[in-house]
Amino acid sequence: MTDQAVGTGHLPPEAAGRAAPAGSGRVPVDGADTVADRPSSTVPAKPRTPPVAGAPGEGPDPSGADGPELSEAELSEAEGRELPGADGPEPSEAPEAGGEQGTGASAPPVPGSPGPALPATVSPAAAPPASVFTDSAPSASVSTDSAPPTSVPPASVPSASGAPHETLPVAGPAPAGPPVTAPAAAVPEPSAPPPSPSPVSVPAPPVEAPSRSGPCDAPSSEASPAARSVTPPRPTAPPSVAPPRPADHALPTRGLLGRSRELKALRADIERAGLDTLSGRKSPRSRVLLIAGRPGCGRTALAEELLRTLSGTYPDGVFRARLSGPDGTPVPTGDVARGLLTALGAAVPAGSDDDEPAEALRAELAARRAVLLLDDAPGADHVEPLLPDAPDCLVVVVSEGPLTGIPDVRPCTLGGLDGAAAVALLARFAGPVRITVDPRSADSVIEECGGQPAALVLAGGWLAARPKASVSDLRTALRAVEIPDELPLGERPLYRAFHLAHDGLPPSTARTLRLLSLAPPGLVDAHTTSALAGCTVETAKATLADLAALGLLHREADEADDGASSPGTATGPRHRLPGCLAVRAAELLRTHERPAEVQLARARMLERTVRLLQSCRGSGEPPGSPAWERAEALPFALRFPSRAAAAAWLHRRRAALLDAARLAVSDGELDTLDRRLIATLVRALMAHEGPTAAAGDLYALHELVLEVAERRGLGREKAAALLNLADLDGGAGRTEAALTRYRGALEAARSAGDAVATGRALESLGGTYSELGDWQRAADWYGRALELRLSRGETADAARLHGRIGGAHGRAGRWPEALKEWRAAARTSRRLGDLAGQARATAEVARVQERAGRPEEALRTSLEALHTARGAGEAGLEAGLQLRIADLLDGLGDPAAARLHRAAGEQLLQDHPK
Repeated sequence: MTDQAVGTGHLPPEAAGRAAPAGSGRVPVDGADTVADRPSSTVPAKPRTPPVAGAPGEGPDPSGADGPELSEAELSEAEGRELPGADGPEPSEAPEAGGEQGTGASAPPVPGSPGPALPATVSPAAAPPASVFTDSAPSASVSTDSAPPTSVPPASVPSASGAPHETLPVAGPAPAGPPVTAPAAAVPEPSAPPPSPSPVSVPAPPVEAPSRSGPCDAPSSEASPAARSVTPPRPTAPPSVAPPRPADHALPTRGLLGRSRELKALRADIERAGLDTLSGRKSPRSRVLLIAGRPGCGRTALAEELLRTLSGTYPDGVFRARLSGPDGTPVPTGDVARGLLTALGAAVPAGSDDDEPAEALRAELAARRAVLLLDDAPGADHVEPLLPDAPDCLVVVVSEGPLTGIPDVRPCTLGGLDGAAAVALLARFAGPVRITVDPRSADSVIEECGGQPAALVLAGGWLAARPKASVSDLRTALRAVEIPDELPLGERPLYRAFHLAHDGLPPSTARTLRLLSLAPPGLVDAHTTSALAGCTVETAKATLADLAALGLLHREADEADDGASSPGTATGPRHRLPGCLAVRAAELLRTHERPAEVQLARARMLERTVRLLQSCRGSGEPPGSPAWERAEALPFALRFPSRAAAAAWLHRRRAALLDAARLAVSDGELDTLDRRLIATLVRALMAHEGPTAAAGDLYALHELVLEVAERRGLGREKAAALLNLADLDGGAGRTEAALTRYRGALEAARSAGDAVATGRALESLGGTYSELGDWQRAADWYGRALELRLSRGETADAARLHGRIGGAHGRAGRWPEALKEWRAAARTSRRLGDLAGQARATAEVARVQERAGRPEEALRTSLEALHTARGAGEAGLEAGLQLRIADLLDGLGDPAAARLHRAAGEQLLQDHPK
């Protein structure tokens, strides 16, 4: 696949001549069987998909993956260029060697960055980690209990006008390669098999897999409950004790504590007859169960435990989606539905509105027996459109409040744990001895924590890190945490426990915890942490292990099948910062860190993500290609061991990467890095998913580029983004929307002085009017594009456009005009030395003559075309002409000659079946 400058809309003439614009209406005069319809260098087949462009600055990383990557001085320099209103001319990158087109390159926002910057987000596996915080998660995330689909090799598809154009704008002009597009796929997460046979499903876009651990879960066996050294939060707390390292300390066991009554009630509600059934009618919709409670009460953990016990009852799979982001912002219903449809393996037209994906989702689930988990639902309005019209399906909704307006919902409201379960949870961390010798203090701690599992886990982690501290010390430390007067009573226990845990961390670890709130869906790995904190990857791994041991992070299920444990891989264990803690960490980040330091951390994270995507994309390209060689030149820690490992990494982190792009664009501070990230993500999606599977994601990425281009006044990038979006609209049947975008692209290209994008827009308008059957307007727009090509000396494109104008006139029955254009196409092809193109154009002249009622002239012209086709070695074209000549001879009363030509044509078809 030839690279193109993402979104620059800048196409080289030679690229434009290679593919006929789809939608540009290369329409044969006489249906699909016409000679001109066969493959030709002059009149290519009609495609409609935008091209993909690459990201600038894809050179090898000179510095390695470890260590701080951007200095504060570099940030200052970046701020001068990146902050809104500070747009100056941005550096461009020369075309890449080896025939691969460069990306009108924009330099990273933080010049001189010595190291890569890290992957923005990742998608969790569906298997439950040992943790309690399962109530908040990434925006628009969807996951399934299924393994990731096999990656599809990239396919190059011409654009709607045939002339390829770039995707995703990047500063500076750049040549373009062949077009590409694709429907959106999401990044599903495979889940670890539960005890009973687990249903299998397919991945989805915004991806996320809630944890199955119970509300009282402790850290997993991989993590240790200790940080290197912990200082007391307040003077009243006991002296700090250096906690044991993970290998030295026994780990708590995992499992759901308490909630047996709620779990039993939920299972009973599934079997209970609904109101419709009692009235004698079969329920038209699936059963809806509601698990309600505050974040941190273990509501998602209870939902996951319920699904685990039902895994064998719903053979068509368990599908998960998050309806709110970590900050509580609702995810658009259409995005959630697209993610679930992708998980189900169903295609959704790119760029469709919210109603269409929701309807498609309900239709897809109608004949299935599946479970739908809708987590962090903001309200009934966001749940109701997603409910399947399938009585055999089950929907489990996790929300903070009731679902008013949805009939026959079975609610289960969670509060704090009962005393026995809360004591057992503390004992998991602190051991039974300290709890047994001071039961009253344990009861006081439980009271201070409000019985909330999340708060108890943090308190237990603090105690576990201090083997010599008593439960009474824990109670004293909790009470010493100052509570803001305006904080609601229900949020105070978790606030106390989190601040106690945070204040007891070493300064560097506490800073890292605060910076982790910048990771888009709260999912982090060693590379993300390394880039955010500016430390080495090994240090980041140790920090993540310590934070997980203290209950501040979950460790997600291992990803053995994507090469996580292989040497030279960019993957690794992932952890989640729970949403209920991410909010508190973000508050502390604003009060403890300077804005410049936060921006620097973001820049490092985006830059690392770009480099990981470059490595991922290179792993999907053939060995020896420029992209593959650039990936091989990256530091060892940033490389993937195989194409399959890279595809699995992209598959699982796809939704998180899309979230990273959205958040980076909405932030508006580092637009150059944003565009590099988007460009590289497009390339990686095309390399591993192909145009069909990635079209929906590409549509979203083009919209992000359009937003940046309009904000920064980048005309070339705006034109390219509009062209790509218009191609996708046309391919999805939204012709009027495509026309509007093509006109907008034409205006933007003209204002930017981009002649290539102008020609691309003119041809696309002609192709769109051809699809609408408005042949007069189609010929007019093709004529304008022809004038531009001739003025630029682009003869090959001129020959193609002569043929398109001739085809439009022929369809309208204007024979003289059609003959004139097809003859011009034949003359131009002859001057170029393109015998095949000359033969095809001549054959079309003969067809027009036949249609105009001049069979003798058509016969002579067909024989001329036959002679030219033989000289060009075009056996397929020669066979078609032989059969056409036979038909003409039959009409002229010479059946003997007709039989000879027909036999020759049939023999050619047998000898050359292709």
